[in-house]
Amino acid sequence: MVMFTAKLNKKKVVIALIIFGLLLCGAILLCRDRDTAPTASTTITVKDNQARVDFLKSLGWEVEAEPIDQQNVIIPKEFTGVYEEYGKIQTEQGFDLKEYGGMEAVRYTYKILNYPGEADVVADIIVFRNQVIAGDVQSVALDGFMHGLSMPESSGS
Repeated sequence: MVMFTAKLNKKKVVIALIIFGLLLCGAILLCRDRDTAPTASTTITVKDNQARVDFLKSLGWEVEAEPIDQQNVIIPKEFTGVYEEYGKIQTEQGFDLKEYGGMEAVRYTYKILNYPGEADVVADIIVFRNQVIAGDVQSVALDGFMHGLSMPESSGS
């Protein structure tokens, strides 16, 4: 039989408890962030308005310098009807909006100035913690359209 002995003093116990507490806090923070900040397969960081405009420009869109609307939105936990179709558009362009179900994000709407053959077209981008998590381009006409953020192929761009 082998026996080990160790001398413990108050200082060593306090240091061990502090280290254990820090490790526990770190583990809790990592788990909490994983639950509240899902990672999308497509990660686009937009920290301010200029970054959002630049993102849209990188896709070929000319937009007004300021959004025409900004609104807080809550992503539904379950996608049915219109939301189900919207979720499909997002999945096709690499966003997984369902990961954000129940969370609050901000929708920014920009007027598009160069949509081929159309007027009154806007781009929406939905942002959660400075990350684009969804987006679309749509006509505001009653018989309008909606598609992903990419420029239509028939535009010649």
